[in-house]
Amino acid sequence: MKPVVSAVLPVYNEAPNLQVLHQELVAELERLGRPFEIIYVNDGSSDGSAELLEGFASDPRVKVVHLARNYGQTAALAAGFDHAQGNVVVTLDADGQNDPSEIGALLAEIDRGFDLAVGWRWPRQDPFWTRRVPSMVANWLIGRITGIRLHDYGCTLKAIRREVVAELRLYGEMHRFIPALAGEMGASISEVRVRHRARLGGHSKYGLSRIWKVLLDLAAVKFLTGYVTRPIQVFGSVGLACTGVGLAITGYLGFERLVLGVPIGNRPLVLLGILLTVVGVQFVTLGLLGELLVRTYHESQGKPIYRLRQARDSGAIR
Repeated sequence: MKPVVSAVLPVYNEAPNLQVLHQELVAELERLGRPFEIIYVNDGSSDGSAELLEGFASDPRVKVVHLARNYGQTAALAAGFDHAQGNVVVTLDADGQNDPSEIGALLAEIDRGFDLAVGWRWPRQDPFWTRRVPSMVANWLIGRITGIRLHDYGCTLKAIRREVVAELRLYGEMHRFIPALAGEMGASISEVRVRHRARLGGHSKYGLSRIWKVLLDLAAVKFLTGYVTRPIQVFGSVGLACTGVGLAITGYLGFERLVLGVPIGNRPLVLLGILLTVVGVQFVTLGLLGELLVRTYHESQGKPIYRLRQARDSGAIR
């Protein structure tokens, strides 16, 4: 029987937590009464997690995917998505902090018509200064820049319709931006408070060092969700600004030299004006090249620049 729910869990060195989590997860999915599958993605674990997962695979409802090495959570989730067959994909962390008993609440939001239900960990069971404060700042910043305002972008516990999962393209460390990427597709998003538990064993794989990665990925997401089909508006705006300032500087210096007779050959401002003008022209050129690449990409593969929710033709909905 084809599964209705696919639970995807990336696993990296979580041996102390897997046994209890697996039992809770199976019990909850059975209680919900929907055909299900559980997909564990072993992301290069070296602590015995792989052997535990192979033991779980004796259950025909369990799939285990072993990656060749540790690629990171984004790649592990992408691998799980590729192997999922359910109409709804539920994602959880394998450290046991996401409570499987909250899956029902997320599925209820999907049943109400939402495309994506996002967990909001409350209350957080993490260190205040090293985890919760950076998380609050990141959530505010991501919401401000992407326009998709959520309390908890970092919560892995989510339920996603299969149609949305099929269109997600994850790279780098963009798993935390799934709501923003889905929102760009036009997906409807609901946020649900979910119970967050203290880690039973092992240690967290995240620290303050990820802040810079988040900022860089956020810049990439903003470009991909806002300007990927119109790069000239990004590069062209920067180019015109630089060119305008550069021409203003060189024009002022030209006035001083030609009208007032002031020597300008030894002034650094001359080099700045020329530099800004040249850089501005390069940015505009880069934007035009980006436009050519975008058109080549979409037209050569027949990819539309829009996502269709439904179409009505002579009374029929497609």
